[in-house]
Amino acid sequence: MLDILASGGLLMVPIILASIVSMALVIERILFWRRQRTPASMLEIIKEAEAGRFEKALTLCNANDSPVTRVLKAGLMSRTNRAALAMEAEATGEVREMNRYLPALDTIITLAPLLGLLGTIVGMIGSFGIIAEAGLSKPLAVTGGISEALIATAAGIIVAVVTLIPHNFFQSKSEKATAEIERYATRLEMALAASKDAQAGRP
Repeated sequence: MLDILASGGLLMVPIILASIVSMALVIERILFWRRQRTPASMLEIIKEAEAGRFEKALTLCNANDSPVTRVLKAGLMSRTNRAALAMEAEATGEVREMNRYLPALDTIITLAPLLGLLGTIVGMIGSFGIIAEAGLSKPLAVTGGISEALIATAAGIIVAVVTLIPHNFFQSKSEKATAEIERYATRLEMALAASKDAQAGRP
């Protein structure tokens, strides 16, 4: 296996480094998403806020730490006309955290095949150099050089494919969590408005 990788040429080094970085980032994101779960008590938090029991709602948020509850907690801590702005600011940070390292994975997906293609081109140049020097009297050297050159392209494509699947999975998780944040933040904003109207005696 090591012989095959070594025969791919010098550009196999950045491809291997890209695969190591990709693996590290994927593991980090897996561990991150394992900690982020939307609690089942979201509607209960909304109901407590609508009833004006803000301390109970905050207790539920603290007991169920997640991106959604942290956004709702920001709104509950404000409980003013600026609650929406407080939740928006917190949501911005949460979305940024959920999307962390996705651009790096996307770069690896694009870069790895290009590095492989460049390695193949360099290998082909070497093979044609052999033809220029020795003609076609050494066909095995020419075809062997081409075969080795294609290893870099194959390696680059493998790294890209293996990175693409978790990247799309993490992106889907982020989009779903963002939609949940928007949904429950809007419901909490409405609940706070209803609670304020009830305290003011407005129907």
